[in-house]
Amino acid sequence: MPDAASNDYSMLRDAVVFLLAAIVVVPLFRHFRVNSIVGYIVAGIVIGPHGLALIRDVEGTHRLAEFGIVFMLFTIGLELSFERLKTMARYVFGLGLAQVVVTGAVLASGALIFGAGWGQAAVIGGALALSSTAFVLQLLSERGELSSHFGRVVLSVLLLQDLAVVPGLAVVTALGSEPEALAWALIVAGLKAIAALGLLLAVGRLVLRPLYRMIAETRSPELFAAATLLVVLATAWGTAAAGLSMALGAFLAGLMLAGTEYRHQIEADIRPARGLLLGLFFMSIGMLLDLATIIPQLPAIIAAVALLISSKALIAAALGWCFRLPLPVAVNAGLHLAQGGEFAFVLFSLAMGAAVLPMEMGQFLLAVVAISMTLTPLLALAGRKVQARLEQRAAGGLEALMTETEGYSDHVVIAGFGRVGRTVAQMLDARDVQWIAIDLDAKNIAQARSRGLQVFFGDAAQDAITAAAGLDRARAAVITLDNPAAAASALRNIKKKLPDIPVIVRARDASNMGELMRGGATSVMPETIESSLLLGGAVLRSLGQAESEIDEVIEFFRRDAVEGGQRAADDEQ
Repeated sequence: MPDAASNDYSMLRDAVVFLLAAIVVVPLFRHFRVNSIVGYIVAGIVIGPHGLALIRDVEGTHRLAEFGIVFMLFTIGLELSFERLKTMARYVFGLGLAQVVVTGAVLASGALIFGAGWGQAAVIGGALALSSTAFVLQLLSERGELSSHFGRVVLSVLLLQDLAVVPGLAVVTALGSEPEALAWALIVAGLKAIAALGLLLAVGRLVLRPLYRMIAETRSPELFAAATLLVVLATAWGTAAAGLSMALGAFLAGLMLAGTEYRHQIEADIRPARGLLLGLFFMSIGMLLDLATIIPQLPAIIAAVALLISSKALIAAALGWCFRLPLPVAVNAGLHLAQGGEFAFVLFSLAMGAAVLPMEMGQFLLAVVAISMTLTPLLALAGRKVQARLEQRAAGGLEALMTETEGYSDHVVIAGFGRVGRTVAQMLDARDVQWIAIDLDAKNIAQARSRGLQVFFGDAAQDAITAAAGLDRARAAVITLDNPAAAASALRNIKKKLPDIPVIVRARDASNMGELMRGGATSVMPETIESSLLLGGAVLRSLGQAESEIDEVIEFFRRDAVEGGQRAADDEQ
């Protein structure tokens, strides 16, 4: 009995240490504007067995932490749909497959040059070809880029890499046994993967929607949350039992629920668990780093990290360009995918256990992967800056924008030239009002400039861009960005320099109206409310209501929505 009680208290103590480390270290890093992922890793180094040794069950912690990736992939699946996934097929099975094969072959060749055996080279090349799904998707999610064209390209490659783990595990296992077992192991792994995915998709389509409909009728939030946890864990267990990654099964489950009416509630239920477990995962990565081993070999490890990152970035960028991605996007994607990945830890650990890799070589490679993963925020930042610089040159950039607006006055500056921005520009043209537009999407810019429209590359959240657009001489500014964080950032920048200029802002829905009103927006137009009002007006019109009465009703509800947003802003101040 005392042993059991001691064990229970040990688990409780580990949980307290994890929570305390997260609460102390992560806010400190955020205060200095360092990515929270790096904060979690540093916390893991401090509390891990090679630091203060405050955590006892390191292996169990790492297994639990893997559920952070599982929940993250589930929520990403919720944001997609099978229809959108079909549009990604060319990148998944084209660019993604090419990236794994070419990168793996190049890195394996490099390992052979440095003296590794054929089996060791195959493991090293395959493992290092994989990138960090957890790091990269977390960064894309934080920046609201998962639904962008760039985000879908990166996600496509990462999905194929997750699939590539299946033959990777089979190869490592077979290398540890008889050579003739390799082909048979690959065949068995492939058949199990196909059968598991087919069964999962079939059961999901037949069961999930009726299951959630039945549970929703009970009106029990606890039961609804429990059903979501059951779906995530059951699909993760099913794919893991078939030799696939748990994260892939969770992603497919999210994908099957993406088109249902329960998606938003499911996402809200899962968000707290996802964030907590992801933080635990990043801390578990830090716990694997042995500074006593790393520091003596630091020059060699840094050289290997630099070689890995540069090789992977160049290969991925070149392949992206071959698959007709714009060069700025291809370079950005290459830098986002240049680090090692969490599945490399699994493959290298298995290879050391099967005596395929010597222990010293395995530890060296683990250090290279871990350090490269911690550099992911810097690589992403570098990727965005390089893309911005290249696109500025391609789209005219800052100097061309300044030249264009040199004689402008009383014009309108449009930030964002997507569907809504184009409509605003057409309405201004109809009334002979001069305008200039800035956007960050190279595709939008290229299409607009091909039609002779004055659209330039630029971020409205930057002083230099708004100054070049002649905002100080403008009559008004319009922000049509569909990313709430980007819209709020652009509004803050404009109002900081020109507090009196009228700024009309597009809001995705009523939920972020308050923030925009507090930020100084002259007028906020929630897109969902406006479309609802137009639809309601069409219904009343079909019922024979007078046009003046319809206009009066629409104006009443529009005013009520705006005043509600203003009240929310006043209450939070």
